[in-house]
Amino acid sequence: MNLQKSQNPQKKTNYQKQLEQFLAKLAASGKRPKLLLHACCGPCSSYCLEYLYQYFDITVFFYNPNIYPEAEYQRRLQELKDLYKVFPPALEGKIKLVEMPYNPDDFYTAIKIKEEPQLADEPEKGVRCHRCYEFRLKAARKYAEENNFDYFCTTLSISPFKDSVQINEIGEELTAGAVVNSMAEEVTSSQWLTSDFKKNNGFKRSLEISEEYNLYRQQYCGCVYSQKTAIIE
Repeated sequence: MNLQKSQNPQKKTNYQKQLEQFLAKLAASGKRPKLLLHACCGPCSSYCLEYLYQYFDITVFFYNPNIYPEAEYQRRLQELKDLYKVFPPALEGKIKLVEMPYNPDDFYTAIKIKEEPQLADEPEKGVRCHRCYEFRLKAARKYAEENNFDYFCTTLSISPFKDSVQINEIGEELTAGAVVNSMAEEVTSSQWLTSDFKKNNGFKRSLEISEEYNLYRQQYCGCVYSQKTAIIE
């Protein structure tokens, strides 16, 4: 994946507007596609589910071996499960949850930390984070393809600390240059669902839902490197 593209200050794609236009066409079509939604935690997925469940049959894909330590991983996973037991969009949308194995070594291999140890001190939105996004989205795409999902995307873009350009460029590249959000009559492979969930007060709404349901909101992204940064700050 080419990190340079996302560092281009001239690129100002409005991913949220693209999503809104697609959802309007989808609603008019009367179709209800299958969506695999990669989720990093309960709070981030809350607004995304509230927003999308009326358009898609959603399966949440929890694959986050980057989270450190394991106790933190288990806490975030349990918080997500507990939310879905009481959250109306999850209940009304009959949201399914797929929990993938937790193997942190896969994450460290993917970000190439042994080969490039200097990445441990890199701030967020750099090469290390880009590789982490790519690693998890590749897994989501693979699962989506193998299980006949029409679309896949991630909740990651709801965070103001995440680079939505990087995330969407990775998703687009993983679909091999296919037209994003195509309304073709036949979807022959899983397509990337363009999104920037933080827009239109999406992040603010996730905070409101978190407060309403008393959700645990973590103080760092997930990996050991972001945890150290949070402690320092």
